[in-house]
Amino acid sequence: MSAQNYVTAAGRRKTAVARIRLLSGNGTVVVNGKPMAQFFGRATLHNEVLQPLRVTGTADKYNVMVRVEGGGTSGQAGAIRHGIARALVRIDEEFKKVLRQHGLLTRDPRMKERKKYGLKRARKAPQYTKR
Repeated sequence: MSAQNYVTAAGRRKTAVARIRLLSGNGTVVVNGKPMAQFFGRATLHNEVLQPLRVTGTADKYNVMVRVEGGGTSGQAGAIRHGIARALVRIDEEFKKVLRQHGLLTRDPRMKERKKYGLKRARKAPQYTKR
């Protein structure tokens, strides 16, 4: 850990941006001032957020403080996961290989495609009528 007792990192997914602060502690995760279980309703999102800590075996060694904004719940969970993985690499370079193997350090580039004029959505065209 650094001299200031915590490590910071940023994670991104879709339009969500998460700022992570990793402190030594007992494994508590606080998202925007609320416990993670209260912030994220679905258990799948809990698992996604905690995946970097489980893979590295540090789930009960660090407390995680998160400020996340933008996007929806799924994008925010992905952004938090990405940020935690980056913070863990800053703590110990040895984690990089394991996190990379599980694809946790790669920023997911998939974004919503923009709507085109003359169409209803990005690719959905209005119904064609012959007569």
